[in-house]
Amino acid sequence: MIVLLSVGPGTLESTMTEDLSPAERYAAARRRAVEQATALASFREMYDFGLDPFQIEACQALEAGKGVLVAAPTGSGKTIVGEFAVHLALQQGKKCFYTTPIKALSNQKYSDLCRRYGAEKVGLLTGDNSVNSDAPVVVMTTEVLRNMLYAGSQTLLGLGYVVMDEVHYLSDRFRGAVWEEVIIHLPESVTLVSLSATVSNAEEFGDWLDTVRGDTEVIVSEHRPVPLFQHVLAGRRMYDLFEEGEGQRKAVNPDLTRLARMEASRPSYQERRRGRMREADRERDRRQRSRVWTPGRPEVIERLDAEGLLPAITFIFSRAACEAAVQQCLYAGLRLNDDEARERVRALVEERTAAIPHEDLHVLGYYEWLEGLERGIAAHHAGMLPTFKEVVEELFVRGLVKAVFATETLALGINMPARSVVLEKLVKWNGEQHADITPGEYTQLTGRAGRRGIDVEGHAVVLWQRGMNPDHLAGLAGTRTYPLRSSFKPSYNMAVNLVEQFGRHRSRELLETSFAQFQADRSVVGISRQVQRNEEGLEGYKASMTCHLGDFDEYARLRRELKDRETELAKQGAAHRRAEAAVALERLKPGDVIHVPTGKYAGLALVLDPGLPAGRANGHRGFDHHDGPRPLVLTAERQVKRLASMDFPVPVEALDRMRIPKTFNPRSPQSRRDLASALRSKAGHIPPERARKKRSQAADDREIARLRTALRAHPCHGCDEREDHARWAERYHRLLRDTSQLERRIEGRTNTIARTFDRIVALLTELDYLRGDEVTEHGKRLARLYGELDLLASECLRAGVWEGLAPAELAACVSALVFEARVGDDAMAPKLPSGKAKASLGEMVRIWGRLDALEEDFRISQTEGVGQREPDLGFAWAAYMWASGKGLDEVLREAEMPAGDFVRWCKQVIDVLGQIAAASPAEGSGVGRAARKAVDQLLRGVVAYSSVG
Repeated sequence: MIVLLSVGPGTLESTMTEDLSPAERYAAARRRAVEQATALASFREMYDFGLDPFQIEACQALEAGKGVLVAAPTGSGKTIVGEFAVHLALQQGKKCFYTTPIKALSNQKYSDLCRRYGAEKVGLLTGDNSVNSDAPVVVMTTEVLRNMLYAGSQTLLGLGYVVMDEVHYLSDRFRGAVWEEVIIHLPESVTLVSLSATVSNAEEFGDWLDTVRGDTEVIVSEHRPVPLFQHVLAGRRMYDLFEEGEGQRKAVNPDLTRLARMEASRPSYQERRRGRMREADRERDRRQRSRVWTPGRPEVIERLDAEGLLPAITFIFSRAACEAAVQQCLYAGLRLNDDEARERVRALVEERTAAIPHEDLHVLGYYEWLEGLERGIAAHHAGMLPTFKEVVEELFVRGLVKAVFATETLALGINMPARSVVLEKLVKWNGEQHADITPGEYTQLTGRAGRRGIDVEGHAVVLWQRGMNPDHLAGLAGTRTYPLRSSFKPSYNMAVNLVEQFGRHRSRELLETSFAQFQADRSVVGISRQVQRNEEGLEGYKASMTCHLGDFDEYARLRRELKDRETELAKQGAAHRRAEAAVALERLKPGDVIHVPTGKYAGLALVLDPGLPAGRANGHRGFDHHDGPRPLVLTAERQVKRLASMDFPVPVEALDRMRIPKTFNPRSPQSRRDLASALRSKAGHIPPERARKKRSQAADDREIARLRTALRAHPCHGCDEREDHARWAERYHRLLRDTSQLERRIEGRTNTIARTFDRIVALLTELDYLRGDEVTEHGKRLARLYGELDLLASECLRAGVWEGLAPAELAACVSALVFEARVGDDAMAPKLPSGKAKASLGEMVRIWGRLDALEEDFRISQTEGVGQREPDLGFAWAAYMWASGKGLDEVLREAEMPAGDFVRWCKQVIDVLGQIAAASPAEGSGVGRAARKAVDQLLRGVVAYSSVG
């Protein structure tokens, strides 16, 4: 059942006791007496505010023994429903697990529940911490619960309720499958409480939960407890995004529309610079620019402060820009705290950071960070030390930090509401390109604005940018389309765990119950209807292409064959030219001076590294087999870039040679400038060779000549309406092709998850991890290894690749299983530890190569989210140094990595080392001992600081 609620708290009860007859008053009194006897009544007494209708509805459903899905906006208080599940479990003598997607949110929830129920009743389980794990209420990350279910942990005994906070995470392409695994595998006796942001397909998700978990009540609330007002800040003026008025559909503020038109009519910077403006145009431009500009960051904070709109979170989609924003505010002399607040900030910061060694403070930028905090200004992003982030969150909630510059990761779950949210731009880097933010992302970000019980209203402020479209912004602000899409895919670890518990046949049936398959099956219905419509259209097209002179279908086939043959020859020619270009690239050596023929970096360049596949140490899957050489070059414009084969459509030859100084550092602007200057002096006068155009293959092709002769001899060739018939024939075959594709899609979407599972099982059988329904010893080891490169880790253990390694060397090797570089391919090959560690890393890459080829044979594709990516060696040197006892300053300098990233990767390495220690043979292997020692050696200094408050 879907319950749509948009009313505020208190509206249901306010009219109940007015104008009632005696009989009605008696009935109302009876109802109240019944309500007082429920668990909900005692739960409501624990709060000093009334519950909203949607919270009451969900709690009543829970008490009636139903599962619930609650979809409500950020800040609406849906976690109250999760806390009621905790209350019910304690009252009934059962256990309740409260799961969250991220450790920071687990820590926050653990602290909240400890304050309410006492530390003795609440436990915490994350990858880093285990506190009171046998308590009746345990807060944990979702992965921990998944691992418990597969291991058949005794902790699951007596479990009555599971709360899945932020359940919309199941659409996350990297981790979303974990949520579905938990939902599918939880015992039937467990009541599931799913808490989600507002999603547009809650009914579909609820139907699936009904199917796999039994009776589930779906409750959707669109009501924001604190109303949100949208603004655009342009120059000195704050514009409302929408006109004031009644009704659901609000009109865009006409002042903003006029502003956009005025901006569009302004000459560009280049035109002003070239002087192509009349005096009257220049005067008008001066007047316009005096009214419209994008305010600077300190200016925005000052304006919000003057308007009474602080505290505010400004979302900037770049870590470096967040840090730069704080510095800009400090240089501008901004002070948002008085002397008393400054003292309180300093006292809390010194208390929370007391465990950090004094010598590390300078390395971590502590003093600059503290200065910003004392002034009420801070950054918040994943590159920060976890302790620093937690301090910023605590100070912000206490009102001692009033302006935070954050990346979008802050929008995910952390309880850190503000009065205002500022968005600098509506475009962000998505890992591949700069793309507009989606309505769902806009809703998630602006949902932070408006603190319940503190603010009367929240404010979302978007900064004016040249070219901004107010209608587009209004669409983002007014759209509530945030569909939940499953990202579920079977993995190797999942396969062996399922087969061990249920056997192959039952495992296949379980996977068919996933939300991914549920959505795929529903989408087939619409595609089938489209196929029926297409078949009706094909009949009409066939009638229209009929020719009285002969079989026009046969004539059209000859035309298509001719066109296809010409296209094929053109492709062969292009492939031949690419092959020649690739051979020429393979001949390049460091120091060769070349002319890049095309692309963004066309022109003179110096080869720094030929980028041959065999020398690849840190890249992405598919490079070895498909991309060919990718030379790293220094351009004449001082840029160091990794080029691709598309930059060389024709063969390239070395024009000259140059010596590259041993001291050359591609990251040093001065080094690049000096070498680029020498390059221009050495070869700037040499003209590039012009490629000679070759005779087309089509001119001498016998098949093309035969088809042209057959066309001219066909009866339909002489038809006066030939081209008209041909157009209908083209439409017919285009629609026929589209229909065939739709039919293949229907076939492809039926049993997709099970077919992928079958391929994974076949590969695991080939490697002797499975024998029918039996899981071998190798398979049992794989069942204890979780992670993206689970099979590679298992194969390395099996082959003894890590035997005889020292703990620090093992840490370096294991880092390759978890690390993924944020930078692209234009980075130099990473520095590696020498000796045994380097040899083991090389062997890991060779084993990955064998697995990659095997996955190709079994049609297991990483593009579908299945399979093993290439191990990334970029963190090996940093992990080795830290495990060897080197100082933080030296390690961070060598790693060229923020402290927060370094700590996060170290903790992930520690997590996998723990799995390896558990999965290693009990006797005769030193890997388990080395893994445990490596954990101890990594878990020191900044990495060891407890994140539990």
